Amino acid sequence: MTNNTENIFHKKGKLIIVEGIDGAGKTDACQIIKKILKKYKIKNTMIREPGGTPLSEKLRNIIKNYNPYEIINTKTILLLMYAARMQVIQNIIKPALNNSIWIISDRYDLSSFAYQGGGYNISQDIIMILSKIVVQSYIPDLTIYLDIIPKHALQRINLRGKLDNIEKNNLLFFERTRNVYLKYIKKNKNSFTVNANLKIDIVHKEIKNKLKKWLKNAK
Repeated sequence: MTNNTENIFHKKGKLIIVEGIDGAGKTDACQIIKKILKKYKIKNTMIREPGGTPLSEKLRNIIKNYNPYEIINTKTILLLMYAARMQVIQNIIKPALNNSIWIISDRYDLSSFAYQGGGYNISQDIIMILSKIVVQSYIPDLTIYLDIIPKHALQRINLRGKLDNIEKNNLLFFERTRNVYLKYIKKNKNSFTVNANLKIDIVHKEIKNKLKKWLKNAK
């Protein structure tokens, strides 16, 4: 790689998002991306959603693990998600990008449209209002969508042992979630899809090849 190419990479930070339903392999994908960026000598930091800051991590625990005496309304979950996202955007993403540091995020705004909008059937219009308020101009430079059949994903999830509140949802929930993902990814020019149903080594190889190809044109 030439010095000129490296200089282009470092002019501004970029936001790379890994999306997909639970069980798609997002955590491993983020680690692969981090290693590749390191080879390109690109400063980066990795976060997860919900989470990323002390407050956001506490909200994550409420969303995923809280076992209340009262039922948590699905719109309450949506608001908690955006509260956590606001914190991570303002305290992590914004300063990192301003300092030419790239962000690798395990989930981001599209997850709310897919999970809360698709899985929980909350109006996409409501989610769009919150998205405009919270996300503002901090939109992904690249979204990597790991597509997996929900039946396969649930088999992987169940092998982990104890399930969180999101993972406990039924097959129909994840099918609705996946359908929304596919709808939005199809319209997103700054994205690529990886077939996460394949063997892990094949999936990882495809992520590497597609990311390296994208990096050649990154400005």
